[in-house]
Amino acid sequence: MDKVSHSNETEIGHSIKVLLVDDHEMVRIGLAAVLDTEDGIEVVGEASNGYDGIRLAQAYSPDVVLMDLVMEGMDGVETTRKILELYPDCKVIVLTSYLDDSKLYPVIEAGAFSYLLKTSRASEIADAIRAAARGQSVLESQVAAKMMNRFRQPKQSAAKLHEQLTEREMEVLKLVATGKSNQEIADELFIGIKTVKFHVTNIFSKLNVDDRTQAAIYAHKHGLAE
Repeated sequence: MDKVSHSNETEIGHSIKVLLVDDHEMVRIGLAAVLDTEDGIEVVGEASNGYDGIRLAQAYSPDVVLMDLVMEGMDGVETTRKILELYPDCKVIVLTSYLDDSKLYPVIEAGAFSYLLKTSRASEIADAIRAAARGQSVLESQVAAKMMNRFRQPKQSAAKLHEQLTEREMEVLKLVATGKSNQEIADELFIGIKTVKFHVTNIFSKLNVDDRTQAAIYAHKHGLAE
């Protein structure tokens, strides 16, 4: 599998402490078993959700976190953001099954250092961990291509940003603008709260806003709120 690496030589001088954050137990067991056989890599903790991931990051100060994206409660994007707020030098490697824009761009913007797919070989994951410890980011070739294409696209005027939203995202934005919570939006649209969270994250990315308040202001400013 082709990957693109970017170098910034640094050495940590000790075993690389790795924290696994994934809601699938078998994935964690498999990763831990494989990585524990790798020279210079030590799995210091396993978390099944974002909240435990943050707690274990505080307990072990890992050098690298292998982060799943889709988890109940707190998703990988928010978990990444919070861990990096606590430990800016930590390197978060996304390990996911997803390549769609609604997951890719928000987690990169949250500070993820590398992005791998779960189809990666164990040796590739270990190599990416070592690369991260040296300051080298590793991106799936598809991810690198997506990011390059995004940068090549002409900048859109602020007044047109909402035209990127899907019909469902527009519905969610209108409800956000009325002050409804994620649970209230889920109940009104008859969708899961996890789905709402991903729509909200995608809306933030497309509108270039950081939070619900800014999204609501945008909606009212452009006559999108009900």
